[in-house]
Amino acid sequence: MTTLTSATIRSIEAPPIAEAMSWISPGPSNRPLINLCQAVPSYPPAEALADEVGRLARLPATSLYSDILGIPPLRQELAASLSADYRAAIQAENVAITAGCNQAFAATMMALAEAGDNVILPVPYYFNHHMWLEMLGVRPRYLTAITQGSTVPSAADAAGLIDKRTRAIVLCSPNNPTGAIYPAATIDAFCRLAQSHGIALVIDETYKDFRADPAPPHDLFSRPGWGDCFIHLYSFSKVFALTGYRVGAVTASPAFLAELEKILDCVAICAPTISQGAALFGLTSLAGWKQQKLDRAKEKASALRAAFAHPALSYRLLSVGAFFAYISHPFGEDAKTVARRLAQKHDLLALPGSMFGPGQERHLRLAFANVEAEVMPDVVARLIESQEVRS
Repeated sequence: MTTLTSATIRSIEAPPIAEAMSWISPGPSNRPLINLCQAVPSYPPAEALADEVGRLARLPATSLYSDILGIPPLRQELAASLSADYRAAIQAENVAITAGCNQAFAATMMALAEAGDNVILPVPYYFNHHMWLEMLGVRPRYLTAITQGSTVPSAADAAGLIDKRTRAIVLCSPNNPTGAIYPAATIDAFCRLAQSHGIALVIDETYKDFRADPAPPHDLFSRPGWGDCFIHLYSFSKVFALTGYRVGAVTASPAFLAELEKILDCVAICAPTISQGAALFGLTSLAGWKQQKLDRAKEKASALRAAFAHPALSYRLLSVGAFFAYISHPFGEDAKTVARRLAQKHDLLALPGSMFGPGQERHLRLAFANVEAEVMPDVVARLIESQEVRS
């Protein structure tokens, strides 16, 4: 049988979430599955936002295309929000609205690199970042981020990976999959490294709203000519529980966005107009609701840390953030075998570290934002149960 698909696409593994979901046992169980597989808020959007979406749906303009780079009010409001968050002066002309942060990353990489180029990618990585680079024929240069108990990559280690075909360094902070928040000094070091080689520093800050410290994560936006090096990616999906609405953003220099606009026009023309309206309402009207959810996320993280202090637990917590925890397992088996057994025998669904890059066979990712704080002791109880079965 002759296949119609390209060899490049055939060589790329299927999306990990779908594979993990297939591990769920179809048979009856006397307890519910704890699904820590995918980062989805455990609550719906605010009721006021749902009402606003209903209002928007009745407006004739909502069914039309927006400007390719997004509706002007949303670009202006996000620029103002970022300016306040980073204590900088960011303009609407620096903002492009995209159909989710995955599209923001995909379009940014297409604008920066071509087949045969390479991009520095810390490991463990967000698997969709890696998949897209492979689809473009752009070679990932792996930068080990887990060393001596730390889950933060080093710019000094990255320096030796740069050559004449390197086009960018990609960071994700707060990190997916580890949850780690990179210190401002680390981000500064990577920015200086990128500037010294004339390449881009691309930071995916989808989870920035959920950081514990309200101080700016870094000062890159405050530096003269920041757009010559720095490109910022963001998503409204998590902070306003809009995962299915698909709305994100790229913040960069106007010159870069002019090139990005060509790609966005071909891929989707614009982000869904109704989703942009929902994001705008979130920015302008949901400050109190947002803070309540941020406090709730902190409670979940604290509850997970407390649960992992159980003296009988052999799994180890390497890092934890608002949505993710990265843990090591105590077995001599590969991570996928461990994760599959947890799903099928212990009703606990997590992703194996091997889905996040090479050298991650001893690790698992827990996307714990899906559940409530009171579930964390049960998570640990099932991990302990898996130890007892294997002993």
